[in-house]
Amino acid sequence: MITHPSRHCAVELQALPSRIGQVRRIVSAQLRYWHLDPLIDRAALGVTELLTNVHRHAQPDKTCTVEIELLLDHLVVSVHDHDPRLPVAGDISDVATTATCGRGLAMVAAVSESWGVRPEGESGKVVWFMLSAPAPSPTAVVSTPASARPARRVGVGSEKPAHRFVSEVELPVDEHRSQHAPARSAVAG
Repeated sequence: MITHPSRHCAVELQALPSRIGQVRRIVSAQLRYWHLDPLIDRAALGVTELLTNVHRHAQPDKTCTVEIELLLDHLVVSVHDHDPRLPVAGDISDVATTATCGRGLAMVAAVSESWGVRPEGESGKVVWFMLSAPAPSPTAVVSTPASARPARRVGVGSEKPAHRFVSEVELPVDEHRSQHAPARSAVAG
């Protein structure tokens, strides 16, 4: 029996240094919302390393999508980019302690239970890592009174739960500033 439905959050962005910090904060806030505070530091470090790799190495562009998904007892964090070249992971012990680069995937491997790369044909790749999620507190589930829960929408299709909520925000563009693609997110749960 599945006691908790899948939870999913996706953010599309340009992997620029200013955006990386924003996504790290989004991931942290989402994990707080899901009551997964013990995973915040490792997830934020891992997503920072993966986005930094996209920023430094991805061709032809820096557009990518970060997804976090909670599946029963583990959290999967993945980054999809448009570069079909697969990364090469080094051993963290092979990199000099004073080196400022070259440790990204080794750090991801060090903070996660597992990680991997999945090619997506000529359209790019997905680099992911997994963290074990702590068991939910039984009191947190029981203590929510029915009156505090959001009202259920009744109507066409109400038999099927919504698995994904998509929201796009268009920001005004200042013609004198360089244009960056706005971050877009999809959050459920």
